[in-house]
Formats: sequence, structure tokens, C-alpha cells
Amino acid sequence: MVKITMQPTTEVVIHDIINTGVNDLLRERVTPAGNLPLYWCNGILFSFSSMPMTEDVARDYMHGKLHWIEVHFSTLNDYQPILTLDDEEYKATMKVRVIDTSKSELHRDLTAWLKSNLSNMKK
Repeated sequence: MVKITMQPTTEVVIHDIINTGVNDLLRERVTPAGNLPLYWCNGILFSFSSMPMTEDVARDYMHGKLHWIEVHFSTLNDYQPILTLDDEEYKATMKVRVIDTSKSELHRDLTAWLKSNLSNMKK
């Protein structure tokens, strides 16, 4: 039988955090190839960018330490599976999927940290 081991993340290093509006979050997820989803957890709508998997980043990752280049977020009290953006540039209504990640311990800890540090982050 194959041994299965769960090794959760123990640390997330965020190199830049941007508190922005919901519409700006939606705009950043619209690409020519399609719309990328956003994440929602505990009243926070967010996206993140992972660092490229260099040797150093891979070594940290193997020891439970993640590096995220950026986290973009906004408050959104109630979960909605689809958000719409009426964009004047595209002259269209865009739909962006939102994934409820409130069952993720990492995302619960992240959003709790963001909420407790909101006053230090300008919008």
C-alpha cells in the first residue's frame, strides 16, 4: 500500500498586498483566453500570484513555506458564485467565477490576517 502523508503549509510569505475595489479585482481576472476565477473566504474576495518555482522557492515549498508575489483583495461580505462586470472598454458584461474556499485552513488564516491588518492597508 502507498503511504499518503499530509504536510500542510506552515508559512506564507506575501511580497506585496493590494487592497482594491471589487471591480478592479474582476478586471484583473479578465484575459483574452478567458476569465480566471477569484477566491472568497470569510468576507474577503481575493487573488494571489505564486512565485516561479526556482530552486530556492521549491526548497522552501518542500518545507511548508509558500511565496506569493502579490495578494489582491477586497471585502465582499456575502459569497456569490458568479460576479459580473459591466466593462466599458470591452463593451460587454463579463462574468467571473468565484470559488468559496472557506474550508481551506490556509485561506481562513489568510483572510483573518488580512482583516486584522485592514487598517494598515490603504485602498
